[in-house]
Amino acid sequence: MINSKNIDMKEDTPLNQKSEQLKLDTTLNENEKLTTNQGLKINNNQDSLKSAERGPTLLEDFILREKITHFDHERIPERVVHARGSGAHGVFKLNKSLAKYTKARFLAEEGTETPVFVRFSTVAGSKGSTDMARDVRGFAIKFYTEEGNYDLVGNNMPVFFIQDAIKFPDLVHAVKPEPDNEMPQAASAHDTFWDFISLMPESMHMIMWLMSDRAIPRSFSRMEGFGVHSFKFINEEGKVHFVKFHFKPKLGVHSVAWDEAQRISGVDPDFHKRDLWESIEKGIFPEWDFGVQLIPEEDEDTFDFDLLDPTKIVPEELVPVELVGTLTLNRNPDNFFAETEQVAFHPGHLVPGIDFTNDPLLQGRLFSYTDTQLSRLGSPNFHEIPINRSINTVHNNQRDGHMRQQIVKGKVSYEPNSIGGGCPFQAMMKEGGFSSHEERISGTKIRERSKSFVDHYSQAKLFYNSQSTPEKIHLQNALIFELSKVTIPEIRERLVGQLVNIDKFLAWRVAEKIGVEVTELDFPNQSIPADGNRIDLQSEEKEPEIKISEALSMENTVKNTIQGRKIGFIIAAGVDVGASNDLKMKLEGKGGTVELIAPSLAPVRTNDGSTLLSKHSLTSTASVCFDALYIAGGEDAVKELLIPENRHLVLHFINEAYKHCKAIYFDAGTEPLYMNSNVGARAHEDPAIITGEDAEGTDRFIQAIANHRVWDLELDRNA
Repeated sequence: MINSKNIDMKEDTPLNQKSEQLKLDTTLNENEKLTTNQGLKINNNQDSLKSAERGPTLLEDFILREKITHFDHERIPERVVHARGSGAHGVFKLNKSLAKYTKARFLAEEGTETPVFVRFSTVAGSKGSTDMARDVRGFAIKFYTEEGNYDLVGNNMPVFFIQDAIKFPDLVHAVKPEPDNEMPQAASAHDTFWDFISLMPESMHMIMWLMSDRAIPRSFSRMEGFGVHSFKFINEEGKVHFVKFHFKPKLGVHSVAWDEAQRISGVDPDFHKRDLWESIEKGIFPEWDFGVQLIPEEDEDTFDFDLLDPTKIVPEELVPVELVGTLTLNRNPDNFFAETEQVAFHPGHLVPGIDFTNDPLLQGRLFSYTDTQLSRLGSPNFHEIPINRSINTVHNNQRDGHMRQQIVKGKVSYEPNSIGGGCPFQAMMKEGGFSSHEERISGTKIRERSKSFVDHYSQAKLFYNSQSTPEKIHLQNALIFELSKVTIPEIRERLVGQLVNIDKFLAWRVAEKIGVEVTELDFPNQSIPADGNRIDLQSEEKEPEIKISEALSMENTVKNTIQGRKIGFIIAAGVDVGASNDLKMKLEGKGGTVELIAPSLAPVRTNDGSTLLSKHSLTSTASVCFDALYIAGGEDAVKELLIPENRHLVLHFINEAYKHCKAIYFDAGTEPLYMNSNVGARAHEDPAIITGEDAEGTDRFIQAIANHRVWDLELDRNA
């Protein structure tokens, strides 16, 4: 049989001929059929085997198990996904009892504090990749409860790419570096990822999130966390509520610009990890409000989407998020490998009162995670590693195995027994014994997708329509950047075809920039305006019940604190130390962090004869590593900053911060600096630019930092 591997694509093959080469390779393989590793032809590679259309996934599904088993064991010992991570210890405090909804003890009594370990991560990149990749961020929490460990394994985005776990290996294979050349690392801007996505309409909601600013957070402490799936709460009476989990950061949800992320990756690829570590060391503890969306079991079918569909959210306008607790991270790991690297999460680590739904992605994860730990940590005894140990003493009849640590005395390792007095005994439900929720399951054993999962575009529209104008522009530019890296025209065309179903102006804007021809067929009943102004249309696709959700836009996030913000002070010999110290004290009094930047790391003589030691030089850092800049005054200091060897460096700092819409405070006497920068005569037009003549400059500077950025001025500045 002829195989495509026998046909070489020469290095000098023109790009416009690669598509023809692809067609040739496809033709040669047109008779090949998808099989299992045993050669069995597969009839359906899209859906796991279920007990009914919306029933649970069956253990019998050997195709799903073979596929995920192979996937889970592909890399040793680095995690296949979520390899690059940062972690911290902390505490979860319950502020409002949920005993009405769940019998989980750590959610029952107000004031209960539960120790936790949290691991944040990127998904696609290897352990050595940058923190600043455009990517989903993992947000996994291990609660060490008195009833055993409970793991909430979530992300910073509330939905996922796929609806069924059988597609997870395909998704990750597509987004990982391409197997022929191992490129690109920690990036989705390449052929295989977008080839997969262009053929998977169910991914388009997640693509809107991934291409949004949510994919490049300012820090872990400024991103949301979500449980993604619908879970079940079960109370003492057996009453069931569906539940969606939320973690809302106290500091608000904020991001960095894409251009800024690229610079940070070069200057400090550990930017997020460093921020988390240093914040905790300084006592600026990251905090999140823990919230739940609760839906009575009888209301499961009242929405225009399926609660079991992991590509859907429950809009907060339909079911508000009830804030019931606080998650605080207050201690760094003592050893990164022993704790952050060896921590093992699993959505199947439950406590009584919390249970699964029949979400087919969740059902597959229940198999995958244990299998992954067996490969990565090398032993069924991974639960005995200190970071993974339950605070309860473990009593069962499991014995031996690689790396066994617990020494169990006696001769009994089975149940039931009489020699050991029958111990350990099964726990009754009233004693905290876990019992799965009883539900009636009936139907025909099938391998297909529920019809209630078919709508793929309505919530993608909801997300896009809910974004502010700057956020929409960033999302458009992200798609343009990503798809410009795709070398196969057919893939770009298919993606534009998907975008048409979300927003026609978005599709047109992207198509215009990536060389996809727009036809009347693509955009029925629409005239594309020459000036790019949006024209609203009635979509033929299903319209969401909620047209705009304020919770989906970062424009509506918290903007009342500078806690944890990093402000760079640019100083030089002769600096006005009095004014600088006054501002430093006020900023630090509000929770900000001040770091000094000077022409070199040599001691800086101030205007009163004292000396200052800077943490950075103008060549060892960049404006992208700071949330705001202060240009310190002093006649001699300004003169030194204006000498040729310093001038271009200082102006670059200022221009770059200005480009990225950040707050900049020019102290008295620094007019030559801002007048020679891009700020220039427009300084008074920008609410984030403060000059020494402003009597309320300090207060305005603090508020400008709290506001994060002035994104609305972005296009005008870069015009």
